[in-house]
Amino acid sequence: MSMVNLRGIFPPITTPFVGGKVAYDHLSKNVEKWAQTGIAGFAVLGSNGEYVFLSEDEKKRVLETVVASSPEGKAIIAGTGCESTLETQRLTAECAKLGANAALVVNPHYFAGGVSQRALIEHYTRIADDSPIPLLLYNVPKFTHINLAPGLVAELSAHPNIIGIKDSSGSVGLLGEYINSSDREFQVLAGTASVLLGALALGCPGGILALANIAPEACVEILQLVKAGRYEEARSIQLRMIPVNKAVTETYGISGLKSALDMLGYFGGDPRLPLLPSTEEEKEMIRGILKRAMLLS
Repeated sequence: MSMVNLRGIFPPITTPFVGGKVAYDHLSKNVEKWAQTGIAGFAVLGSNGEYVFLSEDEKKRVLETVVASSPEGKAIIAGTGCESTLETQRLTAECAKLGANAALVVNPHYFAGGVSQRALIEHYTRIADDSPIPLLLYNVPKFTHINLAPGLVAELSAHPNIIGIKDSSGSVGLLGEYINSSDREFQVLAGTASVLLGALALGCPGGILALANIAPEACVEILQLVKAGRYEEARSIQLRMIPVNKAVTETYGISGLKSALDMLGYFGGDPRLPLLPSTEEEKEMIRGILKRAMLLS
């Protein structure tokens, strides 16, 4: 199975809607603009892509649009995790056909009490055995209320078709545990920009970061400075980005992320119901945060 190089910064891109319908033309323009910022590729159909609100047809068309709009050489990671093993296998195979280079698979969580470590091993092993593209595990306890334990990840990391994990827990300690206990080739990616510098210092090859939707250059620069051993400069950008990252993840969520995109020359638009757009007051707060971070003049 071919190894996908996950070295670099990947924005988990938003899905633009106009009047509640997916705006594929805006998506295409956003992809072309992001592609010029030094990012390594795109994570499509993740949490920030509001994948839980998309029909299967929309998911496939969103992925097709990104594949068609992205230049050669950018890795495309598709979120294919569904609640059942069978549906995940099917969607992963479909996304592979449409041009995804790797699949990002969130753990099933609706029946959290019944999803034991043994069940998760079985789930991921069957998907990996069956998948034509390599898998990335996706740990996002904020949404799933399940934390993928280091022992579980270590066991799965031995599978030749499971090549890494996106960890959105925000814990540098947990990233370190994953690195320590997993197979040497296994790629552990930061899933939130609040820990990017710490993650890179521990040896993570990069990150899939909501912040990279609106500040891709800053995220790429942190990575390049760390590679060059220029930690002081990396630290100053990291500290400047922490309030921005907090605003578009924790405080104002996807609605806030989309408002920030609109302010920065991308197309953000509204989220899909039941999520509500940012209020005018929230937009003013976001604008102030972007100005203080020197992202907006």
